[in-house]
Amino acid sequence: MQFHVSEEYLMDYAAGTASEAVSLLVATHLALCPECRAKVADYERIGGAMLEDSRPADLPDAALAAMLARLDEVPADAPDEMPVKAPAVVEFDDHTRRILPEPLRSYIGCNLDTAPWRSVTKALQEIELPLGESGYRTRLYRIKGGQAMPNHTHGGNEMTLVLAGGFSDDTGHYERGDVSIADDELVHTPVADPGEDCICLAVTDAPLKLTGPIGRIVNLFMRY
Repeated sequence: MQFHVSEEYLMDYAAGTASEAVSLLVATHLALCPECRAKVADYERIGGAMLEDSRPADLPDAALAAMLARLDEVPADAPDEMPVKAPAVVEFDDHTRRILPEPLRSYIGCNLDTAPWRSVTKALQEIELPLGESGYRTRLYRIKGGQAMPNHTHGGNEMTLVLAGGFSDDTGHYERGDVSIADDELVHTPVADPGEDCICLAVTDAPLKLTGPIGRIVNLFMRY
């Protein structure tokens, strides 16, 4: 594995301060990368040791009593019984299990062949994951083998994790488990390796911007 998640993202993940979208991508990368798993384990041990060495703040008796009393309060509009919805059980096929490690597999919630892929171009399909998190968009991409994504740049940052196949751009060649991190200074045209569709998980914190004369016109009508 040649391209890893940066130390900053790994530390945020270990500390529990990363966004849900970034945490999902990092956790999926960790399932494929023993080296980064070991680093996160080290960060977690360091954080745990620091917490053990820190002296807890004293809490006044009155404040503690008030907090405990509030735990016993029942809201006036609370229903008598909270409905419990049983989680759906999905039988993932071998193809899906091979490509999508946990926790991503559970976020997708279905097999890849029956997933709700949306065609963006003839060569590109996507599934948007409804994480409900403002400021981020999380997508699963499928690029047809040997084909290219539209030439584009970014309004912010984009993290892309390869799950199957591979792709190349001006920054290098990325294979399963590799992470590409792009910013608003990079203009690129990712091209999928021939022979196999490239499936990636991508997290962006700003819209992509298509380049070239046609791309600039398309940007006027869509915020991709």
